[in-house]
Amino acid sequence: MRISVDASPLLLRSAGVKNYLYHWIHALQRGSDEHSVAAYPFIGNVGALTHESSVMSLLNTAPRIAWLLASNRFSLTRRFAAGDAQVFHVTNQVHGGVKGIALTATVHDMTCWLTPEFHTPANILADKRFAERILTKADGLIAVSENTRQDAIRVLGLKPEKIVAIHSGVPDAYFQVTEADALRVRTQLKLSKPFILHVGTVEPRKNLDALLDAYLLLPESVREEVELVFAGPMGWAASTTSKRVLSGLPGVRYLGYVPEADLPGLTKAAAVFAYPSLYEGFGFPVAQAMAAGVPVLTSNNSCMPEISGAGAVHVDPRSPAGIRDGLDKLLLSPGVAAEVAAAGRVKAQEYRWDLCAARSWQFFQQFA
Repeated sequence: MRISVDASPLLLRSAGVKNYLYHWIHALQRGSDEHSVAAYPFIGNVGALTHESSVMSLLNTAPRIAWLLASNRFSLTRRFAAGDAQVFHVTNQVHGGVKGIALTATVHDMTCWLTPEFHTPANILADKRFAERILTKADGLIAVSENTRQDAIRVLGLKPEKIVAIHSGVPDAYFQVTEADALRVRTQLKLSKPFILHVGTVEPRKNLDALLDAYLLLPESVREEVELVFAGPMGWAASTTSKRVLSGLPGVRYLGYVPEADLPGLTKAAAVFAYPSLYEGFGFPVAQAMAAGVPVLTSNNSCMPEISGAGAVHVDPRSPAGIRDGLDKLLLSPGVAAEVAAAGRVKAQEYRWDLCAARSWQFFQQFA
């Protein structure tokens, strides 16, 4: 069978959805000799993954964005770009399906419904429009975790049989990263001390104020030896949060956007990976840290217990004292840290992109 997957987020500045699409499409293409996948609209070979810009040149990006805008106004334009596909799998950049072709989509999270206070009005409008035009009308849906599946069923009133949970994957680079890779990135970024690492866009949902508060609650003797490092682009965080991240607090460093090629080494180099998010649909950074063999601290909410299992210390993300205690446990108890890291490596084996692709092809077979 042949499917057409909307890959237009690859042409935009994006984070989690772009990461998912880039690796998922490549895994689908590798994963079957009898099936084929085309990246819509007319996206062929792409460059290396970057979240800050298009994966194609400006010359190639501009006409495809123009086609996307036109296709959202004219259904015949979508039909032409989808070609002879039996399934049209879309993102929230696409505003309609194609008559005669099965319509599917991936549900990444329900944050705009469950935590609207953490989003811009434009994000909320886009997600609710996507739900109205696509999710409630789709022939089938993929959720990136069982928690997200249950949230979507409850919030949108979806029929349970129409949505299946298929966990996302982790790039092989995180499973294969070495101490030499970690040393290279440490040297490159001048990270001479042990450090707690957080990777992600600086935005309200990531709960960075609570992480900063927790770090400041650690004994001074610990903070003198261990830094708190933030890596990721500056998003729509409150001005107070961004000022704190950028303020130059003793022991706190902000690296900004770190290229994808350096993230496995940076992750591997961390003493602890801290991700006390207030809600996640899958939580790529946590799964990646587990694959790299780093002890993880994360939240006890949303999908995080499902994704991390015994491979993390789970804390109440709204309790700086609780986060502090979790950091203290992982930093000062080497045996506990090693046990958590080992369990994380085992759990991360469930998040291979080839497994995700195989399960996705099984999902698509129902529309053949």
